Amino acid sequence: MNSGWTLLDASHDALRTAVAGVPADAWELPTPCAQWNVTQVLQHAAGDQIGYAAFLTGEPGPDENPFDPSGNLPGDPVAHLEAALERSARAWAGVDRSAVEVAVPIPPNKVSLELGVAACALDAAVHAWDIAVATGRPSPLTPAMAAELLPAAKQLVEPLRGFAFAAPLDEQPGDDDAATLLRYLGRDPHWAA
Repeated sequence: MNSGWTLLDASHDALRTAVAGVPADAWELPTPCAQWNVTQVLQHAAGDQIGYAAFLTGEPGPDENPFDPSGNLPGDPVAHLEAALERSARAWAGVDRSAVEVAVPIPPNKVSLELGVAACALDAAVHAWDIAVATGRPSPLTPAMAAELLPAAKQLVEPLRGFAFAAPLDEQPGDDDAATLLRYLGRDPHWAA
């Protein structure tokens, strides 16, 4: 299912591609999220998407705290993610396009519709990058996507520093838009396990 929001659908597809490409023996590998392995990043990313859906619809949120993922994922990881992405896409598709504000699970908990969509897309796209690079696959976070996501990041990330995001890293000569976004979020674009 598509949400009807181009950036969000592209970010969902990036996350879907990253998870589908995880080799069977790679779920315990470390990720750029230092405290989490690939399974935990998947659980976190899926939980975040369900969280956005729950704030929009009033339906129940994720079964476990996305910021304390267990690392135990019964069943198929791809199916687990797909269920979360479907809930998120359905919720965003149902939002009245004339809405001035929407509820979101991050401070300040109410933002403009466009910023809410971008925040949800940012979450999916960056965790797609985390999973892809952790498993030695190409980044699905394109410079064009990152350029669209950076304004939302600059509006939303600061209250979450130290909790959901590390301190920003200095930009480097030759950084493209994806590297600029990753560094702003406290991630090294050249991270390797």
